[in-house]
Amino acid sequence: MPELTRRGLLAASAGAAALAACKPAAETKAATGPWTPDATALAAQVRDKQISAAELMEATLRKAEALQPKLNFLVATDFDRALEKAKAGGQTGPFAGVPFLVKDLDDAKGMATRHGARWTAAMPPAAKQDVYVDSFERAGLIFFGKSATPEYGFLPTTEPLAFAPTRNPWDTNRSSGGSSGGAAAAVAAGVIPIAHASDGGGSIRIPASCCGLFGLKPSRGRMIDPNPGKSAVDISVNHAVSRSVRDSAALFAATERADGPYPAVGMVTAPLNRKLKVGLLLKSGNGKDPGPDVAAAIDHTAKLLESLGHTVEPTTWPVDSARFGQDFLVLWSAGAAQLVEGIAKATGKTPDETMLEPFSLRMARLIAGLPPGALEAVIGRLETNVRQYDSWFDTYDVVLSPVLTNPPVELGFVDGDVPFEELSARLTDYVGYTPLQNVAGAPSMSVPLHWTKAGLPVGSQICARAGQEKLLFELAYQLEAAEPWAGRKPPVSA
Repeated sequence: MPELTRRGLLAASAGAAALAACKPAAETKAATGPWTPDATALAAQVRDKQISAAELMEATLRKAEALQPKLNFLVATDFDRALEKAKAGGQTGPFAGVPFLVKDLDDAKGMATRHGARWTAAMPPAAKQDVYVDSFERAGLIFFGKSATPEYGFLPTTEPLAFAPTRNPWDTNRSSGGSSGGAAAAVAAGVIPIAHASDGGGSIRIPASCCGLFGLKPSRGRMIDPNPGKSAVDISVNHAVSRSVRDSAALFAATERADGPYPAVGMVTAPLNRKLKVGLLLKSGNGKDPGPDVAAAIDHTAKLLESLGHTVEPTTWPVDSARFGQDFLVLWSAGAAQLVEGIAKATGKTPDETMLEPFSLRMARLIAGLPPGALEAVIGRLETNVRQYDSWFDTYDVVLSPVLTNPPVELGFVDGDVPFEELSARLTDYVGYTPLQNVAGAPSMSVPLHWTKAGLPVGSQICARAGQEKLLFELAYQLEAAEPWAGRKPPVSA
């Protein structure tokens, strides 16, 4: 096997941005079965000694080496140590011996955490890791690298100025989504079957939709976390993107808190066996209709749900969606302001555009310009939105909506170098369906049930009341069985 080194691999990916991008292929027809095993199947092969963990890791590293220059999903690698761990064996848990990527917003021992930012270029490898990352290792997963993310996860595309853009395996001219775009690209292309992802405003669901994957955002406080959060401002949660529902369900069961705010879900294995009342939400948060491809996708999903015996009826936002969008931008910007303050304390320098992207700096300035009490008023309204969201489910079991207003956009359309006012307008039009569940602390999933005529995936978002992950997993199993997606293979793949 060729030598796989961090320096050589990342040097190759830096040059890949200059390569001619692949054109989208005609729509890929779904096969009757998966084109590559999921993590559950791979773990069974290792457990049954059909393949060793070391052989599996070697094959994965070869795939990573081949596809990194085309997709740029890695920002750090730990190949040698991963192979050593696989050879040593001893992993336990449901995914013992399965290769895995940790998103580059979380510490993983032995690899630098870059947060997609230029100012972290000299960051040393992490000496310790987050407790949630520990739970992945307890599940038996072996880390071989860090997946790419936009700067501090702020944008719905993975195009940080610190690295070359991550490209979508279905069309390398297009975004893989964000902020878990590196994870989604690697899974969609078949390098690995499941990868760490996190979601603070859609960052699991958006890349899942863009890359044709399953992605479930958990409830607030559900997963293992030293600071799980209890209020509307605690918006970010961890989980994964995967090709199969059972992989996501198994990792969820292995990494959820035993002492969380809701009864533990455990391992969900069976499809839904009851009929649901489904609300259908079409208009985005800014009051606009989705584009024709997305409208067709949601219509398709609504009809599929009805064919399975569920009742679907139109609904509207339970909150003032225009006001909510403005308030969420302020909350997002407050995070940027805290980031700028923290970097200044850590470095003794006022962050500028050599350290952070223009969008991050401009959000921080937005907070500085607010009148006294404005942020507190925003937080108060968001807490009210939590209760309004919960009341939605006095009427409906789940709500169906788009994830994004359009299929994955072209690279450059919503990256951090676009002027702030123009970028804010584009984001308002493109990302209007996913942030409410983060504020509400409620579970939501993107299910890959539709591909456009140009071969681009379009996910359908289905959300539920806080704590209702079991219901969503069961419904996801039912949809997966009704219209399997595992046979769809992107043009750029292992």
